[in-house]
Amino acid sequence: MPEPAAPTSTDTITSSLVLAADEPAALARFYGGLLNEEPLPGLSGTHWRVPWPTGGWLEVYAPSKSRPQPRQPGRLALCLQRKADAAGPLAVLHAWIATALELGASVDDPPRQESFGAEAWLLDPEGNRLLLLVLPAS
Repeated sequence: MPEPAAPTSTDTITSSLVLAADEPAALARFYGGLLNEEPLPGLSGTHWRVPWPTGGWLEVYAPSKSRPQPRQPGRLALCLQRKADAAGPLAVLHAWIATALELGASVDDPPRQESFGAEAWLLDPEGNRLLLLVLPAS
């Protein structure tokens, strides 16, 4: 098997997260609301892009009817993190959860304080698992 070609200085590699959705515009608005970002139109009328906090994009799209993407329960989930303020991790988490619920999320596993911070598992409006994690202030 031949060796793969080494990247050249003109190659640009980017990354993104891809999320199939029944209602891509609505799901993009949900994540845009949680991230305080404005969703942007993507490559087609059924594709939206939300800037991801660490760079890249959350790509939200409606799969082709010729290549459907079935809903899958699984171990892969999106995780959004933020630092606590003077109120503490659990208080910040409760406020963040309230925002997520207003945007259409539901609680999958209630908030709890852990040794590393406060966390809660939610379901986004289409049932995808989402971990909200608030780390102690440094």
